[in-house]
Amino acid sequence: MNRIFRTVVFCVTAFLFLQFISLYLNWPQQLILGTVSILLALVVNRLSASRVITIVLMLLSVAATLRYGWWRIHTLVDFFSDESNPRVRIDSVFMLILIGAEVYTILIMFLGYMQTAWPLHRAPVPMPQDDSQWPHVDVLIPTYNESLALVRYTALAALNIDYPPEKLHIYILDDGTRQDFKEFAAEAGVGYIVRAEHTHAKAGNINHALTTMDSPYVAIFDCDHIPTRSFLQMTLGWMLVDPRLAMLQTPHHFYSPDPFERNLLQYKTIPNEAELFYGIVQDGNDFWNATFFCGSCALIRRSVLNEVGGIAVETVTEDAHTSLRMQKLGYNTAYINIPQAAGLATETLSAHVGQRVRWARGMIQILRTDCPLFGGHMKFTQRLCYLNAMLHFMYAIPRLVFLCAPLVYLLIGRAIIPGYWVTILVYAMPHLILSNLTNSRIQGRHRHSFWNEIYESVLAPYILLPTLLALINPKLGKFNVTGKGSTLAETQYDRKIAVPTKRLLFLNCLGLAMAPYRMFVTDPTHPGAVIMNVVWVIFNMMILGVAAAVAYEQKQRRESVRIEARIPVRIDLADGREIDAMTMDMSVGGAAIKVTGDVRFTLGETLKLAFPGQAGDAEIDAKVVGMRTGEVRLAFDLPTLAEQETLTRALYSRADAWITSVETKEVDRPMVSLGRVMRLSCFGIYQILRSFFPDKSTGAKGIPQAATGAAILLALALGTCSQAFAANQAGDVKQAVSAAFGRKAPAQTARRIPAAIDLASGAMPLLSLGESSIASQTVTLKDMGLVKPIEMRGPHSYYSLHFILSYAMMPRRASLKLNYSVDPSLDPHTTSLGVILNGITITTLTAANATEVHGGFTTVTVPIPDSALV
Repeated sequence: MNRIFRTVVFCVTAFLFLQFISLYLNWPQQLILGTVSILLALVVNRLSASRVITIVLMLLSVAATLRYGWWRIHTLVDFFSDESNPRVRIDSVFMLILIGAEVYTILIMFLGYMQTAWPLHRAPVPMPQDDSQWPHVDVLIPTYNESLALVRYTALAALNIDYPPEKLHIYILDDGTRQDFKEFAAEAGVGYIVRAEHTHAKAGNINHALTTMDSPYVAIFDCDHIPTRSFLQMTLGWMLVDPRLAMLQTPHHFYSPDPFERNLLQYKTIPNEAELFYGIVQDGNDFWNATFFCGSCALIRRSVLNEVGGIAVETVTEDAHTSLRMQKLGYNTAYINIPQAAGLATETLSAHVGQRVRWARGMIQILRTDCPLFGGHMKFTQRLCYLNAMLHFMYAIPRLVFLCAPLVYLLIGRAIIPGYWVTILVYAMPHLILSNLTNSRIQGRHRHSFWNEIYESVLAPYILLPTLLALINPKLGKFNVTGKGSTLAETQYDRKIAVPTKRLLFLNCLGLAMAPYRMFVTDPTHPGAVIMNVVWVIFNMMILGVAAAVAYEQKQRRESVRIEARIPVRIDLADGREIDAMTMDMSVGGAAIKVTGDVRFTLGETLKLAFPGQAGDAEIDAKVVGMRTGEVRLAFDLPTLAEQETLTRALYSRADAWITSVETKEVDRPMVSLGRVMRLSCFGIYQILRSFFPDKSTGAKGIPQAATGAAILLALALGTCSQAFAANQAGDVKQAVSAAFGRKAPAQTARRIPAAIDLASGAMPLLSLGESSIASQTVTLKDMGLVKPIEMRGPHSYYSLHFILSYAMMPRRASLKLNYSVDPSLDPHTTSLGVILNGITITTLTAANATEVHGGFTTVTVPIPDSALV
């Protein structure tokens, strides 16, 4: 009876829902319904953070989307039914292409809602108290052409996993057959495996290694994914309590910025591109028992791996294909969303594109050769989760359609959506607003508004052909290794990778230029249609502008990435004194350490550094390479394996090493995200314009020939500088100085100040550089191309200047001379001018300390730290 009752309720609800979405309304009626729906969603969204409210928003979004879809199809049918209309045959192709792209996005939206409706958030299962019951585990670290400096710390961290040593077996799988790897493995006491035939890339490497070992469980780590000491104790418990569990995946956490974060200077402001998948999609997959194997940071049951024939070799995404085969046999997979390893993100946009092309091609290969919809013992929801992952990589065609659709009307005068423009608007806006509102709520910490469009716009031109070829012939293409650990000596604009974006931007600019012609000459009776397409083009240009800015590759000179880490340390000085301190950031190359009290160091001084509570009483050698008030910078000297292992335990192996960085992510605010995207877009368009007009002193590729260093970025921001001032002025502005391109500020503006600050240009020296006592150089604002004084208004204002030094000039000393005035209406205690050079805060000038010299201007000379001249 319960089943019958539920069936009746479902049928009645479905019938009423279908009646609602197919209800015909004229545009004023639909305007009222759409407005009410949006207001209701806004109110409901603020009521609670509960999962039930999220599902309510999903249902509202689905209803608005289906009404829009029904209306679109209905108007298309009416349009094609009118055979007397001579435009039907000509416009039908464009209309069908656009409706096809919309159907794809609606399908992906529905599948995404289903996939993330109720993330599982699985907790770890404790291991047995008696460790004699713990099974043997093989830990595999496959490598091909990566450097030993990268693989070394992964192997040392694996050795330090908190597990009985006699049951933990570490192996380096060297597909490059390198002698230095063999020697390191012997010294570290880990296994070393090579093979004669290097077939099937990473999958073949692992499968060959499995023939030499027999532990019941296998953990796999990419050579740059460094495990924490708690990895096995956080994951193996589930394997012991669920005999049907074949694979347990943990997140791929990245301690370095991806190209979007780094090149746009948005690290820790916007989430990593992969964060959406590992932050919420995999938790949603886990609810439906459809977790994917991601090739690293995972634990696999060996017996099931043997049953499916080892790691799949038929596609270039061998990981997802392997888990699909396991689930087709009826086995379970699981996901624990607690970072237990961390690795390097792709360093350059070109490497990132190459990696995503491989993923896209591989997922389409699986769709063609082993479609999840057919065969096996999987539930329907499991099949949908895998299908969504594969269909996702078909976004290239729809994204390019949306970037070009308004141009069909503006450039060649053809209709793409039939109907009155107001009707189009009142049906489309509820769908767009509610879907964005719902996705912002679901994805809040893992994907900010409008960034999905940016990621797809960057990648779409590159994955289009590989995915189409994989649909036609799945055997086309080969496995490509993603390079990690590379460096970039100078900041430069990658013109080659930006070519598709340039062309799309040019077409959209051309469409925008044609708008007046459409408005006043060819189609004066439809101004609304012109305006609607112009708005669409402007939005596309904003997205493409950010996509262009990502190609501005920021320099990366450090071979080891600095990680923000608060780790207690003990500094042992040569005179026998011991100082307790705290690290600010650290890498395998060195650290910045905060010290308290009256402690003096000597540049070049050698000392010992210990990590109490993290790495026992072991010490490492360090040398002082920089000092400032309350801070000392050290370079590490790690000649022995023991010292390298000590640093590995302290920096990488801590069980909570990556938890804090996950919990402190900025939550999405759509309007803030929109403002950020608009600002970054302007910078991207500016870079494209620069690429068309290289400096006269540059070579054919526009790279400066007479520069010894990267362009120096000077960002001047008007805001408040002191937390103490802010604390004493309730309601005053608390906006901190921002870096160029809108770097994250710690507080929001409480009130606006109608004020201005001027920086004088002209003969006033801005920067004086000295190589020695007899050689000096002065650079003025005029030399930098400034033709009038800089004027900054409001707490969000900033100004950037770029300049390059002559190759003959190697400055050892420098000073910055500013001539400025502050509006007297400003509160002098809450107003400041921040100066940032190469990302380093040089000074913060407060209005209270300003001394008038002449004409209302104050002159100040600021010494530049040596660290900014390196």
